Amino acid sequence: MISMVMVAVGVYARLLKHAEAAMACLAVDPAVLLVVVGVLTFLITFCGCVGSLRENICLLQAFSVCLTVVFLLQLAAGVLGFVFSDKARGKVSEFINGAIVHYRDDLDLQNLIDFGQKEFSCCGGVSYKDWSQNMYFNCTATNPSRERCSVPFSCCLQDDRQAVINTMCGRGMQAMSYLEASAFIYTNGCIDKLVNWIHSNLFLLGGVALGLAIPQLVGILLAQILINQIRDQVKLQLYNQQHRADPWY
Repeated sequence: MISMVMVAVGVYARLLKHAEAAMACLAVDPAVLLVVVGVLTFLITFCGCVGSLRENICLLQAFSVCLTVVFLLQLAAGVLGFVFSDKARGKVSEFINGAIVHYRDDLDLQNLIDFGQKEFSCCGGVSYKDWSQNMYFNCTATNPSRERCSVPFSCCLQDDRQAVINTMCGRGMQAMSYLEASAFIYTNGCIDKLVNWIHSNLFLLGGVALGLAIPQLVGILLAQILINQIRDQVKLQLYNQQHRADPWY
């Protein structure tokens, strides 16, 4: 049921977008990610649920194999991310830069970036001047946009006394030096902030990973136990049928 809700929400969010904008940022669209995860989750849980109810060995084997593959992929991603931290950092940087380029093309992506910049008190990938990669915020003299040399409002320093958010608070900040801009916006990039957050919350992330891994391992174990029980029942039925057909039985 949860996976069906995820698919429905993802499809609904996808249909609300313009076709041109949706195709432009397909790789970084949260709605697409939600649909993909929902479909995969539904297929895996469907195999496990129907397989256990109908005592179907094929579906239970598919459920067990899928859970094993997912568990191994998670384990491999964690190990590779730890061993090849520089390459992982490069992939994160590439993702953030792609999101910056399509910031105005996708409302969901825009809200996600604004949320991240507010929560981590950061701006851009490496620095606030990374927003020059966006065609609206580009700081070249030939850019006709009214937002030239600006940054999103989520980069601005938070003031709890303001009742209304000033969405133009980042205007012209890229034209300022780091020292001048630091009085109005966050000048540090989100990549360093994210890496520092991960390093300071390793125990929390480890607990979350363990919490995800234990149900998967339990599901694999229970599926294999049920498969063995079904096979034993089939063998017993065949044995009884053979002996009932024996006239000396």
